[in-house]
Amino acid sequence: MAPILESLLHHPQAWFGSLDFAADWVGLRLVQQQEQILALRDANPQYQGFETHGGAMVEVMVDGHLGYGSTPQLTPEGLRHAAQRAYHQAQTMARWCLHAHSPHIRPVVSGHHPHRPEPSLLSPGETTDLLRRICQTLKVSDAVVQTRASASTLQRQSWLFSSSGTDLYQESSSLTTHYGAIAKAGNIVQSRTDNGFYARTYRGGWERESEVALLERVQRVGEEAVALLTAANCPTTATTTLVLAPDQMLLQLHESVGHPLELDRILGDERNYAGGSFVRPEDFGHKVYGSPLMTVTFDPTVEEEIASYAFDDTGHPAQRVDLIRHGLLLRGLGGLESQARLQQPGVANARATSWNRPPLDRMANLNLEPGSSSLEAMIASIESGIYMHTNRSWSIDDQRYKFQFGCELAYRIEGGEITELLRNPNYRSVTPQFWHSLVQVGDASTCETYGSPVCGKGEPNQVISVGHRSPVCVFDNIEVFGGG
Repeated sequence: MAPILESLLHHPQAWFGSLDFAADWVGLRLVQQQEQILALRDANPQYQGFETHGGAMVEVMVDGHLGYGSTPQLTPEGLRHAAQRAYHQAQTMARWCLHAHSPHIRPVVSGHHPHRPEPSLLSPGETTDLLRRICQTLKVSDAVVQTRASASTLQRQSWLFSSSGTDLYQESSSLTTHYGAIAKAGNIVQSRTDNGFYARTYRGGWERESEVALLERVQRVGEEAVALLTAANCPTTATTTLVLAPDQMLLQLHESVGHPLELDRILGDERNYAGGSFVRPEDFGHKVYGSPLMTVTFDPTVEEEIASYAFDDTGHPAQRVDLIRHGLLLRGLGGLESQARLQQPGVANARATSWNRPPLDRMANLNLEPGSSSLEAMIASIESGIYMHTNRSWSIDDQRYKFQFGCELAYRIEGGEITELLRNPNYRSVTPQFWHSLVQVGDASTCETYGSPVCGKGEPNQVISVGHRSPVCVFDNIEVFGGG
């Protein structure tokens, strides 16, 4: 990084002492990222990119109000200019007095938290060769009219300093992949992906993948795309028993639990962009969100999940917390600022997508805890139902209440057995009714971990990675329907 970093590492308080204004508190966050993105279509290069960028965000508190100034100029002059802008912004905010904070909302922390073990990274040529083999494997027959394979690796370093004494370093590496096939027969077109768009996103690198197992998996993706061409359409039913695989529970948790529990959304900060929430401040500790089988945790400490970290971007130490325990709503997803404004407990989830964005309340790793049922026992207990896999489409209202989700494929369950493949499956419900209908939760053997690197929020927009882990789940009396 820039020479200013060397100075900060050895004498962090000297920079704060050089500022020519008086403030309650000043914070400095420096970020550097390197990203490699490679994408192939039909085994031919479609996109290749390598980006390195970095910069700094200065936070200044004046009379309890925070102002922000960012800069890519990592020089003493560049940082002081950003600090001045943040100071003047904080002064302006203080005149309106929305909510006066104490400097205690920025904890004093220190430490060095590198990602371990070191990730396995492939060269651009090695990655391209692997993606080409994947495209070739996806092409299981002439019915497959398009194949796609892409991979991106991201390495991130961040430093956090403050006038109160914070001196924190964190680093992480991640791998995100997407593999998919489109098949066509006449006017019927079906697509199948590797558990959803960029769902396979994890901390670490290529050491997570065995090439043999990977190629076997993507061959199955191609075969299922072709099989869907002759599959029956999902039936439309008044209600039925719905089984959701972990790669669809990813989306279900994300949209109907994660976003509605964000405290800034409950406060109204997101209504102009992405909507509010049906959850009210008085619901915490009282509202029964779902059935007694529903326990949802916030856990940034799981090493392999994509949104894992030791501290959030304000320096709040991360820890595992129960958000919903046996159906009862206990706390929301909000950092220290939202907690102070709402007078409700939250979590360490104030996160920023880059150096030029302030931290917002984000869900990080949101997991549904396993139950005690094996997959075989769950299927055997169902007389009639539909078992859906892999999200394809989603729609949810601006209060995160009514929703309609579509999946890539499903299987009919009859007499306790999986019978036939179905295409174009969809289901709809309302959030409280849906989670109250949870009647079986799979054991640890049914759990799978996925995520999304493209969760958007805020103005200006911030796209960030979130992780989800879930077992297979069974829901009673859910409306299911097919589509063309």
